[in-house]
Amino acid sequence: MPPAADPGPLLELRGVGKTYARGGASVEALRGVDVRVERGEWVAVTGPSGSGKSTLLAILGLLDRPSAGEYLLEGTAAAALDDDAASRVRNRSVGFVFQSFHLISTLTVQENVETPLLYARVPEREWRARSLRCLERVGLAHRADHLPTELSGGEAQRAAVARALVCEPALLLADEPTGNLDTATGEQIASLLEGLNAEGRTVVLVTHNETLAARSPRVLRLVDGRLVADERRA
Repeated sequence: MPPAADPGPLLELRGVGKTYARGGASVEALRGVDVRVERGEWVAVTGPSGSGKSTLLAILGLLDRPSAGEYLLEGTAAAALDDDAASRVRNRSVGFVFQSFHLISTLTVQENVETPLLYARVPEREWRARSLRCLERVGLAHRADHLPTELSGGEAQRAAVARALVCEPALLLADEPTGNLDTATGEQIASLLEGLNAEGRTVVLVTHNETLAARSPRVLRLVDGRLVADERRA
């Protein structure tokens, strides 16, 4: 039997730049960034404020497009996707975890987790089983019927992680996921993300927290929109 074909990297940036127009001037948020991330990697992105971290994450999540260069996700060039196609790929292939949780206050925890399934056009009969499975994975099944206002900060972030997982994305993007949490609770979220990565999930994490970044086997460092270091640890 011939060997299986190499699926290639999960994502690849080739000379990616991003320029914004602000007040009549041009601001280069990213400059000639080249990165490959393989399937199953855990990568931290760090750097000072204004270094381009959030812009990079937006491009990786198909929330923004490069001004220059090329971005490929699972071998598909982002430039080839119109807005509707990009939305479908984003919903299917990318899960987002944000610093501020972004839970809908009028929905229960379970309903919040189910929300992406509506946009993914998953049959409604599957919603409950899938959402509860994800809530159980993050240790929050006992809070399924609670409202977000009844959760602690750590519980709210775990609910956000469950929501990010419910469409079974290939890529999990986390933007300062411990930024609003105390140290002990932040450690729990970091350990949860590490566990998801150990199960085979690709995780790209943006953080100012050097202690959190140091837990990653690979750290990308941005300064003034340029990738200045790509550090790998054993």
